[in-house]
Amino acid sequence: MAVRFGGQFSPGAKEPEEASVPLRAAPGHLRHRLESRTAWITAAASPLLMTAFFQDPAGMAANFAGFGIIAAGMMLTREGLQAEAAYDARRVARRPAYPRKLFGGVLTGLGLAIGAAEPGALAGAGIIGLVGGALHWLSFGGDPMRDKGMSDTDAFQQDRIARIIAEAEAHLAAMQTAVQRTGDPAIEDEVARFAATARGLFGRLEDNPTELASARRYLGVWLLGARDATIKFADIFARTRDSASRGAWQALMGDLTTEFAARSARMIEGGRTDMSIEISVLRERLAREGLAAPSGGIDAAAVAPTTAQVEDQRAVTLDELLRTPADKVRQ
Repeated sequence: MAVRFGGQFSPGAKEPEEASVPLRAAPGHLRHRLESRTAWITAAASPLLMTAFFQDPAGMAANFAGFGIIAAGMMLTREGLQAEAAYDARRVARRPAYPRKLFGGVLTGLGLAIGAAEPGALAGAGIIGLVGGALHWLSFGGDPMRDKGMSDTDAFQQDRIARIIAEAEAHLAAMQTAVQRTGDPAIEDEVARFAATARGLFGRLEDNPTELASARRYLGVWLLGARDATIKFADIFARTRDSASRGAWQALMGDLTTEFAARSARMIEGGRTDMSIEISVLRERLAREGLAAPSGGIDAAAVAPTTAQVEDQRAVTLDELLRTPADKVRQ
């Protein structure tokens, strides 16, 4: 069956309704700019396979082992780059569970050393391995080794939010998988717009964990209902192409997209309100100390010394200190 394709700049394309909401990338869609290098390095190690059949049994085993270890190191490096991309994409993030790029570099150097090992040149093979590990570090860098933006965040609350968002991402993935059965790009775009708006709310919740109580029904009840409704609609529409069901489902998705975007906007406004309160409190404290006016301007009269105060600040000499009160009266 022919499928009509379209995009953002195609005729009749709709403007994204969630453009004002900061988007959060879907899990698995984050790609590091250096990720393609791992495939090229694995391909560059292929001569170890091609020359293995021209070696003695020990050399063949060494070549196979060297290539396999290098390939495993590149797999770990690619996973480390993906974890780093996810880490960089978030304002609040935990460091990766273990340093994948570091272990990938160690395996790469070990694979090069084993592939280059010969009975009389073990020292040279070791040097090749060390150089390979150093070049790996220079090419891909190190792993994130500390948490980011979590100095004032409760670890238990952050883990709880991570679990809830993981469940919500599973609901979105089920919705996107279900609408693929319809074979209609417009329906898939509708779900993609809703998913982008929902992920914007996920990102706001990660930045402000205190909003979990008010946003939990969005990530739980509403998102679960949207998933169930989308799966049922996809089953019906794939068989009957019922326009009435499509209209009802599109109205539901439009309402949900609008509500999720509005909730993200309210969280942004709540953050601005909290900032305004902090500024007002600080201004009042400065005003009580006589350093600033309550409106935020600097009170020059409060901080500038008067003429009498300037005259009282005369230099005190040793003669002044030794002068008796009677001498001061006569003066």
